[in-house]
Amino acid sequence: MRYILIGLSICLGIQFASAQTYEAGLMLGGVNFVGDVGSSSFMKTEDYLSQDKVSYGILLKWNRSPRHAFRFSVLRANTFGNDLRSDEPRRFNRGYSFESSITELSVGLELNFFEWDLHALKRPLITPYLYTGPTYFFTDDFFVEDGELVEGNSISNFAIPLVIGIKGALSKHWIVAVEFGARYTFTDNLDGSVQDEINSQTIYPTFGNSNMNDWYMFSGLTLTYTFGRKPCYCNF
Repeated sequence: MRYILIGLSICLGIQFASAQTYEAGLMLGGVNFVGDVGSSSFMKTEDYLSQDKVSYGILLKWNRSPRHAFRFSVLRANTFGNDLRSDEPRRFNRGYSFESSITELSVGLELNFFEWDLHALKRPLITPYLYTGPTYFFTDDFFVEDGELVEGNSISNFAIPLVIGIKGALSKHWIVAVEFGARYTFTDNLDGSVQDEINSQTIYPTFGNSNMNDWYMFSGLTLTYTFGRKPCYCNF
């Protein structure tokens, strides 16, 4: 009996591993920073469309059911903050600015509003979706020196992504999506405004709103290619 159970487990495991549908592809878009330097607007269009700050990444999905998928992504987010772009006189007169690159690793759950069956293309396949999951990022901190923001050491921290998008099937194998995702970070020092987060033994000048952590927002397109056998969702 023990050997029968082991054999059944192995057979079911092989079927489970080969009967799923996967997606792999690219992300391309822009990132807007919202913190204590630069514009305080979440939706300032010219910040997303800065041509020298294009952000890009790779995307992997495991469509586990018609309603959800497990998702992993690596994003290289290039962003900046410039007080001269702010509508607030206090920020504009201060004149701080910085440029930053953020490498983000994220794994989590994508939830579809409507059923998403890549093997049922008898009708147009399109659905809005939500995504969130544990996210960890790497970047450089900044500090104030002689009235300017200067790049400092490498740091890393966690963020919570809140992503909404809409995706559609171009064909049986190609999926395109448009998404907007806000990342709430666990730090207020992406722009050098709270240096004591890095070194509590040294007194640094602080500025801005200490009651709100920094955000960065990705807005762009994803293009993925699907592969794998027709899934058997009844195993879920």
